[in-house]
Amino acid sequence: MLITTRAIVLHGIRYGEADLIVKCFTQSSGLKGYLLRNILKSKKGKLKTAMFQPFTLLEIVANHKDKNTLENIREAKVTYPYRSLHTNIYKSSIVMFLAEVLRSVVQEEEQNDALFYFLEEAMLWLDQEENFANFHLLFLVKLSKYLGFYPGSVQEEAPYFNMLEGNFQDKETNAYCLNNANVALLKQLLNLDFQDIESLKLNQLTRTSFIEMMLSYYQLHIHGFKKPKSLEVLHQLF
Repeated sequence: MLITTRAIVLHGIRYGEADLIVKCFTQSSGLKGYLLRNILKSKKGKLKTAMFQPFTLLEIVANHKDKNTLENIREAKVTYPYRSLHTNIYKSSIVMFLAEVLRSVVQEEEQNDALFYFLEEAMLWLDQEENFANFHLLFLVKLSKYLGFYPGSVQEEAPYFNMLEGNFQDKETNAYCLNNANVALLKQLLNLDFQDIESLKLNQLTRTSFIEMMLSYYQLHIHGFKKPKSLEVLHQLF
């Protein structure tokens, strides 16, 4: 079936000498894989390699057979040309890291407008802003809402965060209960939007520790989740 839909590129891998396999999160059908034939060698085709960088926002015309096979893109156009997302080394390191995270957590071939709009709005914000050092921390917290394990409502007086249950509590009930600076930071982030994060004054050690906690949280709730290989680069830059 020929379909026109908006799509967010998640990642692409080379296939053979000239082809590219691309994973996109589409507004109409969720996660989709596409085989782009001869795109790496052809200079005359409608589809260009630059269109398929992580988080590029597209409108595509594609043939969806919906048979768990790679689909075909007939046409594509960039709906928003990024100003800095792929050229600023700090932003591109965040993009690489978050693309790896999404590769592990987004698996469903079904429509999810809420997740699509979240990803779109988050990337537009990151592209346009200059104070973004804490962006990836809040992104991971907010993303968990669309994956089904968003932390329970903040209870300021509850000192423990139970990572297994995903809630705050008064007592330690298992080995996954934390009571440290990361819990305090999590409580702060749960009450913030992206435009508020510049108010957080965090150092590299704090960011590193919090990201490690959140990735452990993801590992507890998503089967097969692996820490991104780009994590070390992210830690060095932030």
